[in-house]
This record gives sequence, C-alpha cells and structure tokens, in this order.
Amino acid sequence: MPLTDTLIRSRKPGPKPIKLADAAGLYLLIQPNGSRWWRLDYSRPHTKKRNTLSLGTYPQTSLKEARDKRDDARKLLSNGIDPGEQRKIIKATGVERASNSFEVIGREWLSTQSRRWVASHHEKQTSRLENHVFPWIGSRPITDIGVPDLRPILDRVVKHGHHEQAHRVLAAVGSVFMYAIATERAERNPARDLSVLLPPRRKKHYAHIKEAVMLGELMRAIDSFKGTLVVATALKLAPLTFVRPGELRWAEWAEFDLHHPEGAQWVIPPPKRKLLRAKKEDPDTPPHIVPLSKQAVALIEELRPLTGHQALLFPNARHAKRPMSENTINAALARIGFDGDVMTGHGFRHTASTLLNELGYDENVVERQLAHVREGMKGVYNHAEFLEKRREMMQAWADHLDSLKHGKKNEGSA
Repeated sequence: MPLTDTLIRSRKPGPKPIKLADAAGLYLLIQPNGSRWWRLDYSRPHTKKRNTLSLGTYPQTSLKEARDKRDDARKLLSNGIDPGEQRKIIKATGVERASNSFEVIGREWLSTQSRRWVASHHEKQTSRLENHVFPWIGSRPITDIGVPDLRPILDRVVKHGHHEQAHRVLAAVGSVFMYAIATERAERNPARDLSVLLPPRRKKHYAHIKEAVMLGELMRAIDSFKGTLVVATALKLAPLTFVRPGELRWAEWAEFDLHHPEGAQWVIPPPKRKLLRAKKEDPDTPPHIVPLSKQAVALIEELRPLTGHQALLFPNARHAKRPMSENTINAALARIGFDGDVMTGHGFRHTASTLLNELGYDENVVERQLAHVREGMKGVYNHAEFLEKRREMMQAWADHLDSLKHGKKNEGSA
C-alpha cells in the first residue's frame, strides 16, 4: 500500500529501525532517534548487484519530492546508468555544475564503457577528455555547446601537430553527444559537422622488411646481438613466433607446453589477446595457440635456467614482476642497424604475413596464426581449425629463416 503523509506522521520510532515501503523500491527508514530517511533499493546495471540510494530526509524532502527523485533515478537505470555512480560523478566534478554539463555526461559515458573497454583504453579516453576537452567546455550545459565551441578545441590539438589525436578527440566528443542524445539530454551532435575541417588521418604503418634478402641480413644481425640473454632471446623469438609485442613481453612460463603430444606450443590466454574487454572476460573465448618450431624451443630451453624460476620469460632488469620495456625490442633492433624507419617489433608480423603469402601458404592459415579477427563466416572457425597446418607452417617458416640467414634463397612453398 503506497505511503501517505498521514501514515508517515502517525508512525512513531521504535527500539529498532522501521521500514515503511512505498512503491518501486522507495521506502522511508525511521531510526530509533526519530530521524526519517528516504531510501531507494535498486539493482546496479550490468552487475545486477543490490544497492541503496539516499533521497533525503522527511519532512525536508516531501513524499512527492521523494517519488520524483525515485522516478528520476529509475529513468537513469532504464538507460543503463547507475544513479549512485552518477551522484559521485556530479560531486567529483563540483556541486556547482549542473547534472547535464558536458563533463558530467562525459564521465557517465566513460563509466558505461568501463566494462566494454580494457583498462588501458579507458584510461586513454579519460585522459583525452580531461586534457583536451573538460577544461574548456566541461562545466557548460551540453545543450549550449555547438560548433563554435568545439572548433577551438580541435584547432589547439592540430596546431601542435597532433593530427591523429585531433581525430580521436573529435570521436570521443561525438560519442559523448550521442550518449546524451540516447539519454534524452541533447537533440543533436555538433561534432558530426567538424570532421571535414580536420587534416586527413595519417595511416599508421609499422616499418617492416618485405624482401627475403634483407630479412636474411636482419637474421644475421640478430644472431650477432651482444645484449643480455633475456633481450637476445626475445629478439630471436620475435621473428619465429610473430606474436604482438605486448604478448611477447608478457609471456609467462606457465603458458608454454614444450612437451605437448602434438608438438610444443605457447597458449596465450584471452586476457592477453587483442580483444574487446567483454571477449577477454568471456569464458568461451578461446586462447591463441602458437605452435613452436624446434628453433623456438631451443631458445626457450636456453633461457629457462635464467628466468624459469620466475613468472615471466622476459622480466624487467629492475623489477622482476614487470616485463621488459615496451621499447626494448625496437631499441635492440636499432643497436644492430635496423632502426624504426626500417624495422619494428610489430613489423615481424607484417613481414611474416607478406612472405608467407608469397611462399604460397593458405591465407586462412596465415591469418589464423596472426590471430586476426575475421568478419562473417570466416570469423567463426574454432580456434583449433588449421592447427596441424599451422604447426607445419611455423616449422617451415623457422627453417626458411635459417636458410635466409645462411644466405640461401629458399623459395620453397607450402
């Protein structure tokens, strides 16, 4: 039965808290000391965990006002917004700022994406808005912001030569506006009108070797590398496995099965793969299997006495629980005469893709080994598909690298 003011006023405090229920999760909590607090119980979006929101005290907050606050909170919930989190955001951004300010709505948007994005991407998007947008338009109501307000923000980034960053800032601003439209706090997205004013995006290319002869020179140079065993091993494994640099840096001994009945392999778990956060956390997402050639196994076994007692194959020289620096491989390549304009750690993937296709290997097998996400029907293969062919290809690739290293022009194909 819904509450009435007469019922509320007539109810006296007792030795224990008394809960008077209204409707849709709203209730009045009467404490033994006589204080009366409006409360709303609800389930958090996404997690479905129970939470309670304070809506003020009675009679300062009337029954009608409490119901209005409840309805506002439930409207937020229907749009996937946690009203408790929204209240924290508003408080953090300053009580003088309206709940429809660009910064409040922007931080709401970031909050809703936190379960979809990996932490590093969330941090980059947050930093992008905090450094380039919020200081200038964060406190303004989002409905008051138009093209003339956004152009100086983008011009400032472009002026410093950060063209790609300008495109990313514009995309983030546009997403905030689209979120505001979806939550009925804006009607149009002015960011959409500004993309034509930005300099063209510079397509990012990772420097890599495309010719077999030069690859042979690189393999000889890698063999002559005089650095530590940890760095030397990582540098030698990079062309043999052509995994992503982050996967190589964070490789753990527990991921390697050198005595698997079908052949030695490295099993990279989903959290370390380049995937959306939901995929990383999905228990049905398969790991990525990297078949290991005899040459790769020999390198790993040589390294085992040095770092096998630790979690990581390639620990940081100063902090064993951290991996080697993300610039280590590129720095090592520069030391042997192949700087970033010629070859990069990520470039080993491009080199392998180019030359394996030239050698006649099935594109599907190569793409599967690169762990590229395919669209359509090609993207639904089970992770074990082509595994036998991939084992054969990875050993043949290692042998091919050896041939090039010794100056032999091996053009053998699959």
